[in-house]
Amino acid sequence: MKIGVIGTGYVGMVTAVGLADLGHNVIGTDKVTKKIEKASKGIVPIYEPGLGDLLKKNLKNGNLSFSPDLEETIRSSDVLFVCVNTPQRKDGSADMSFVEGVSRCIAENLNGYKLIVEKSTVPVRTSSWIKRTISLYKNKEYSFDVASNPEFLREGSALSDFLNPDRIVIGVESEKARNILLKIYKKYKEKIHITNIDTAELIKHASNSFLAMKISFINLISDLCEKTDADVEFVAKGMGLDSRIGKQFLKAGLGYGGSCFPKDVRALVKIGEDLGIGMKLLKEVDRINLARIDMFINKIKEALWILKNKKLAVLGLSFKPRTDDIRNAPSLNIIERLLEEESQLILYDPEAIENTKTYFPEKTKGIHYAESALEALTNANAALFITEWEEFKKLDLYKAKQLMSNPIIIDGRNIFEPDKVRKLGFEYYSVGRK
Repeated sequence: MKIGVIGTGYVGMVTAVGLADLGHNVIGTDKVTKKIEKASKGIVPIYEPGLGDLLKKNLKNGNLSFSPDLEETIRSSDVLFVCVNTPQRKDGSADMSFVEGVSRCIAENLNGYKLIVEKSTVPVRTSSWIKRTISLYKNKEYSFDVASNPEFLREGSALSDFLNPDRIVIGVESEKARNILLKIYKKYKEKIHITNIDTAELIKHASNSFLAMKISFINLISDLCEKTDADVEFVAKGMGLDSRIGKQFLKAGLGYGGSCFPKDVRALVKIGEDLGIGMKLLKEVDRINLARIDMFINKIKEALWILKNKKLAVLGLSFKPRTDDIRNAPSLNIIERLLEEESQLILYDPEAIENTKTYFPEKTKGIHYAESALEALTNANAALFITEWEEFKKLDLYKAKQLMSNPIIIDGRNIFEPDKVRKLGFEYYSVGRK
């Protein structure tokens, strides 16, 4: 089966490599020719553990190739996975111009039956617009089907999620499309969940919004804990022991970020409001998440009083560990707020420094980049832990204390045990704990 993957960003690259590893003949295409050139040489433009090795393996065995020619990729493929960006507009809705552009190009290059598979996260009823667009612009009376196969890839473990999925959702409206997708994913036949297309499209937004709601909920509880003698870590553990709730996504801290949760929550709010549904619940989820930045800045002020000219080590820039992605990362808002206070910031992250420099170039006043956590901590008035990298959990705190001007830690991810850190002589602030 010949499969074309349109768009080689995060989702597209993992999808192309994963499908090739399942034994399919895959062509990846993208309008950014530099991406295609790098991918053809086995160079991954993003940090994702294991992706580079699997890319090289499938390039070598001939299952995978890349081309900048979208038209030829469409003509030579039986199935087309659409993995283009659907960025958020100011009103929360998804910008579908890239999806429409690809749909028109598919229409103009139909040379036989094609199955077009939505892989990007799209609003419910997008398939109807894709079908209408292709029908309007196709030159010949070839048949086609549209299907939905939403991705559930977690950055930092995306390959494992693709190759060892907990479920594969397939939304179809024809037996032919159903059989093709069952053939593509035959290795996982026990995990396939088949629905109509609207249902499949909605499952992705509903899943991410529910997980975001759990995060905002436990952060709301952490605020209650700080006003009492309760400990949010033990509250979360007690809740998580209930099988109906589960322990995942009950980690108090700076909230969620990345390319999915913030965008998908707001997109679902807009979808619901457009359909006349009240979406106050998810609006509050978003509000609580945004308020975590204020919470953290207040903790820094509680510890240091005046932030002007204070030297602060900012440890962790990516929105989560095991990725270099800084989209909607809490670190960006925190850095902006601290620059407004005229603090001196020393930034460090194991993988996300280069991406952060696109937001805050090295020449930015008040910004300095370090090559290690200990370098960032040298002469610092406080250490701000923003991302829970494993490297930080193993940090030599005794040495860190010796390097710092003031042994103060503001831990936005509850990385450390309060009693242990305080015994080392640190003044320690965390989230929802005394």
